[in-house]
Amino acid sequence: MSRYRAVYDRKGLLAEYQDDELVWVREELDKHTKSGHQIMLDIQPYKSMVDGSMITSRSKHREHLRQHNCIEIGNETMQNTPPPIPTNRREMLHRRLGDMSDRQANQILAQLRRN
Repeated sequence: MSRYRAVYDRKGLLAEYQDDELVWVREELDKHTKSGHQIMLDIQPYKSMVDGSMITSRSKHREHLRQHNCIEIGNETMQNTPPPIPTNRREMLHRRLGDMSDRQANQILAQLRRN
């Protein structure tokens, strides 16, 4: 006994399988799923806002950015720098007290008052 399976989407029947092998696919889907070479077109020429020269290719664009020490927004790398370590005692205590909850601070104050 053969096993039949049909797959539907919003437009109706999408594909049919017979014994887990694809036997029919809707024609429009078949055209879109065939893959070929993916070619990225060159950029359109544009006038540089830095010096007014015409940039006509990706290689010239990259060279122009390097030449003028510019970066593209979205391609920059983020530098994670740790916060500066407080050097004097007052800054350190201020930071530690700022990180404490009110309850913790009140407990410490109560202990200090007892002593």
